[in-house]
Amino acid sequence: MMYLHDVWVNWFEGEENGYNVCHFHEWRKEDGIELLDQVPLVYVTETLYDYIENDLQDLPKELLDAVHQRAYLRKNQERIPLEYAFVATDGKSIVTIDTMGYSLPIRKSRLIPRQERLVYDMIEKLEPVSFSFSPEQYHKEYHTLSLPPEEMVGLTRKERQLKQLLMMMLDQMKQTSQIAELRYWLTEWAPGKYHSIQQMDYNEVWEELYEALKCGWSSTHEELCRKMVRGQPFFEKLWELENGEVNSSNQAFY
Repeated sequence: MMYLHDVWVNWFEGEENGYNVCHFHEWRKEDGIELLDQVPLVYVTETLYDYIENDLQDLPKELLDAVHQRAYLRKNQERIPLEYAFVATDGKSIVTIDTMGYSLPIRKSRLIPRQERLVYDMIEKLEPVSFSFSPEQYHKEYHTLSLPPEEMVGLTRKERQLKQLLMMMLDQMKQTSQIAELRYWLTEWAPGKYHSIQQMDYNEVWEELYEALKCGWSSTHEELCRKMVRGQPFFEKLWELENGEVNSSNQAFY
């Protein structure tokens, strides 16, 4: 078993998709950074890596057994064992996992650049380990609250979070809104289509709004999001959090 030592992690909890597990350059000074004293490194196949990074399903028992209590958290000079924690790579990408004692990849983190380079050096002449995993059983489903990766390409952390917020509100509208409200928001997005929007039924309006908003990110997306959160305390709070101080200071990790 290979190990990394003195590993800085920035946990993103309950994230199904790897695009929401921020790389080092997007870490923020208010993030809760932890130090792992030791963590095992596993070199896995591309299919298993994709399953680990982009889902929240049970990890192979063979993998869990291999890393059981082999990672340690450093806290106040104490060395605390973690039930199931490890760094996984497929030779192209890297993610750190902590199951918090379960069999699911509940917490995920990236590594700092120096340690990423070390991982690639360590596996350079090795072959991936084949754990008991059946690729045929793995089929990732994408939906409103879990957009496909191509819809997030090129977006900053703030833009991804605001887009997630927009999708959350859109999903809520699908469950609770009247057609007049949906028509209003689609008209806000595309005022030139007002007359044709008035002829659409409920499903047509929602689908057109969803198809429009899921693509890319722009100032128009952000302005619509700002308007939609008004009067909704939960969503307003999320908006405020994303539009606060987002500067980071990470140079000390190099």
